[in-house]
Amino acid sequence: MEMRTFGRTGMQLSVFGFGCGAVGGLMVRGDPRDQERTIARALSVGVNYFDTAVQYGNGESEKNLGSALRRLKPANVVVGTKVRLQASDFGCIADAVAKSLEASLARLGRDRVDIFHLHNAITETGGGKALSVRQVLGDVVPAFDKLRQQGKTRYIGLTAVGETAALHQVIDTRAFDSAQVVYNMLNPSAATGLPANYPAQDYANLLDHTQAAGVGVIGIRVLAGGALSGSAERHPIASPPPEPIGSAMNYDADVARARRLLPLVEDGFAASLTEAATRFAISHPAIGTILVGMATPQQFEDALTAVQKGPLPPAAIDRLTALQKGFAGEPR
Repeated sequence: MEMRTFGRTGMQLSVFGFGCGAVGGLMVRGDPRDQERTIARALSVGVNYFDTAVQYGNGESEKNLGSALRRLKPANVVVGTKVRLQASDFGCIADAVAKSLEASLARLGRDRVDIFHLHNAITETGGGKALSVRQVLGDVVPAFDKLRQQGKTRYIGLTAVGETAALHQVIDTRAFDSAQVVYNMLNPSAATGLPANYPAQDYANLLDHTQAAGVGVIGIRVLAGGALSGSAERHPIASPPPEPIGSAMNYDADVARARRLLPLVEDGFAASLTEAATRFAISHPAIGTILVGMATPQQFEDALTAVQKGPLPPAAIDRLTALQKGFAGEPR
């Protein structure tokens, strides 16, 4: 398994991380035997980063991950979890953050996590469930730093969703050690410029900012919530089609555009769209690790096979870029 240095933390993370989210569903609604077997398999091939959150199944993912890790007793695993503040928490952010992490640690059965991420959208002025830049830097960061000083987390991070300018501003402060960044074949704008009128949020080379700040990057939505399979079919334990992040305004539009990328398979660059999408996500050197949602042990094996083939070759990236230009001008 390829290992990459995770920003300024110095941690070595497996380029293939184990996503415990609700979209794939394995760690939320899967059979406990499948959960433990898949985690054991991941550990045996060198996967060392496991990513969960209280929102995944209202704590079920954390409980199931913690239970499996306690039974398997692996050495040197890296575990990340998250807090999503409600609007009602905004008047007492420090207390809400501390309470959330304490509950997560209890479910995980751990004294600390390695990375604790903020899971709210970040905008210039806030509003609704989004936090403003001022709230993040003035309230969230001090609360996270206190938990780090208490030894309850080693590093602090954010999920880089919200307004692009706000995300750049927060990353540039170097207040966070980790950022979960949307990066996939439908929206590569975290790493490269988009054609004019491209139907996606423009993250405006966010990875340049993470690199300059020494922030480690976790690639998320690398399969666009499953849309980059090119199929609308969902596994029985997977979530319903998730709301897209950064790409089209609805999941069906993402699936339709994904199918227009099938020439990557037809031209022999990958055996499937999901393989192409997985290999695309690890092609950028700023990506420390990627998360691929899974519903079954076989989907883990498929993702592992893709990762082991390595990044897409330059000719495949060129072909992808040409195909993406066909999306320009379409309604998002």
